[in-house]
Amino acid sequence: MNTVTLVGNAGGNVELLKFDKAKKASFSLATNERFKQNNEEKTVTSWHNIIAWGKMAEQCESLISKGKFVKVEGKLVYRNYMNKDNQKVYVTEIQAYKVEEVNRQA
Repeated sequence: MNTVTLVGNAGGNVELLKFDKAKKASFSLATNERFKQNNEEKTVTSWHNIIAWGKMAEQCESLISKGKFVKVEGKLVYRNYMNKDNQKVYVTEIQAYKVEEVNRQA
């Protein structure tokens, strides 16, 4: 089963692309992992690329703004393309099925 659940802060506002019959939203999401190392608390931040299509894209556009704390449920999507230097670029994204604002816990 290909499922992902992430909770973190939006890295910026949603970028919305409009096609003939579809809309695609994309935004970045920062998640933090906290742990202790040598009695010192450390935080590691990971950045994730989130995409959404159709009605979910429209919901993201109205909900997401830079810094907003959200929960994203979706699946991993992999794609690749050739860049202008004729090199293959690999991209990993989370295709969102559900996005909702959540309250921060202390």
